[in-house]
Amino acid sequence: MMKIIAFLLVGLATQSLSAADQPLTYDRISLSVSATAEVENDILVAVLFYQREGSEPGKLADDVNQTIAWALERARSAAEIQVQTLDYHTSPIYSKQTLTGWRVRQAIQLKSKDAAQLSELIGALQERLGVQSVGYRVSPERRRTVEDRLISEALQRFRQRAQLIAAALGRTEYRLVQIDVSTSEAPPVRPLQFRSAALSAETTVAPPALEAGSETLDVAVHGTIELAVK
Repeated sequence: MMKIIAFLLVGLATQSLSAADQPLTYDRISLSVSATAEVENDILVAVLFYQREGSEPGKLADDVNQTIAWALERARSAAEIQVQTLDYHTSPIYSKQTLTGWRVRQAIQLKSKDAAQLSELIGALQERLGVQSVGYRVSPERRRTVEDRLISEALQRFRQRAQLIAAALGRTEYRLVQIDVSTSEAPPVRPLQFRSAALSAETTVAPPALEAGSETLDVAVHGTIELAVK
């Protein structure tokens, strides 16, 4: 019996020490603030593609490869335009579970701050390529600059709000327990209706009409403070 009592006493003492080690969580308050800015888009992004369907995948692939090579050569001649190849797909076509042919497709992405030059290039490439999507974005460097400013503004608002709450509750100080800072993600490029088949070499395509517009950048700060004991 004495051993059992001793064991219970040791267990209670251990629990008491463990509880003492845990920090008190009284007077904790969670709050959120945000800062936003309307930012003019400054980079144009376009995705163009070439696709062929038929019964001989080798010939289809050769046609796609040559056409994309033609498009890359045209795009690389423009110094202010960034060009990147995207997904390359060779996929079977079925009709009622029967293989009827093959589809080969590849896309390229074009980016530039020179919207007039890129718009003209898109019109030229539409002689043989289709347009999958085109639209404006805020460039990464402009986004970082604005977000850095918004983070500073949001943190300043968080401090002001925390001080206001502490004063309203009759406390002179507070301690920051936890804080999270999040930024908005870049929206996807706006899709357009496009042609799935290549245009003839003689076809002249006017450059697309585009308007830069703006984007709202947002920074949110979520945190928890602990009010000082009176």
